[in-house]
Amino acid sequence: MLTPQEIADAADLIRPHIHRTPLVYSPTFSAMTSCEVYLKLETLQKAGSFKVRGAVHSILRNRTRIGTIGVVAASAGNHAQGVALAAGIAGVRATIVMPVGSSVAKQEATRGYGAEVVLVGRTLQDSITYASCLAERGAFLIHPYDDRDVITGAGTIGSEILDEMRDVNYVIVPVGGGGLIAGIAAAVKGAGSQARIIGVQAVACDAAYRAFAFGERQPVRPGRTIADGIAVPIVGEQPFRIIRSSVDEIGTVSEDEMIQAILLLLERKHLVVEGAGSAPLAYLLSGRAVFPKGSRIVLVISGGNIDLPLFQRVIHQALVARDRSMTISVVIDDRPGSLAKVLGILAGAGGNILEIIQKRDEKGLHPTEIRVEIEIEVRGADHQQRIQGDLLSAGYRLR
Repeated sequence: MLTPQEIADAADLIRPHIHRTPLVYSPTFSAMTSCEVYLKLETLQKAGSFKVRGAVHSILRNRTRIGTIGVVAASAGNHAQGVALAAGIAGVRATIVMPVGSSVAKQEATRGYGAEVVLVGRTLQDSITYASCLAERGAFLIHPYDDRDVITGAGTIGSEILDEMRDVNYVIVPVGGGGLIAGIAAAVKGAGSQARIIGVQAVACDAAYRAFAFGERQPVRPGRTIADGIAVPIVGEQPFRIIRSSVDEIGTVSEDEMIQAILLLLERKHLVVEGAGSAPLAYLLSGRAVFPKGSRIVLVISGGNIDLPLFQRVIHQALVARDRSMTISVVIDDRPGSLAKVLGILAGAGGNILEIIQKRDEKGLHPTEIRVEIEIEVRGADHQQRIQGDLLSAGYRLR
């Protein structure tokens, strides 16, 4: 178990090199839950996630042990950028091993912080294995989660929360390999707080959830998930020891719940959040846990490094699921003014046109007809029905 003094020492060591991220109250999420909901915004941390805390602490604390080869780490994204940034702060070389197929944007961001990026393996575990080989040749390995110094650095988030809110009742944290929640739990429980620590995983990769439930670490096969930052096939050995003693509960959330949470954070708090960072809010709103009215809840929003193409698809899917976007297919005459008439009906019904696609060469169309697909932003299901009704009343054939 980490001691309060270790976490305090880590906070002192990394303080000049990181941001003390804000803890902000959310009136919207508080009203939705009848609780007091606060967001710990590690999205505003350097490099866009909490990972820089553990990386800076590990490198600075072990600076005398790091040779000319420098440090090595394996990561699919956030840990890579955190280590690259931390190495730059300390003035040491950094080699980051990333899986083949990793986000190009994250690769370039890591290079932008001065690290050498090596693409090895199809999975994070493949990359970790290769990074371990480099460590055997003299590089200093910084594990993404199964490392005491990395865990201690992450624990500074817990001490910052308690500095601002001693009477917090719940802290909800995303869980992958377990380093973040282990550090926060050690800091909060070590300080004597009675706050309950709750972890959240994507149901598509629930290794920590299963380990917590059954009391032993077992690997799982990760499914497809937008929460790539917590898609870890087995919880770390060191984090799991702390999780067993200091974490009160671990739950799971679905892809749809995280997608909706990302949209809510964007619309209500103007925050761009990655899948892993959305998991605490997704769990809070899922209804799987009962929080007494008036409870003071902190959601650790762990990072905001989501690829823009994925972000666009996530937002679009979230809008469709909430009946805020619809696509209609209508057959019209291929002559001047026909499309303008359809658009006039949509405008009259209050629909906002997002995209128009015209198709002429399709089976079943008369040579004088075209089919038009129109994507429309709407207010909800009733608004969709009104638009469809107006078009049908005007004599259009819809698909």
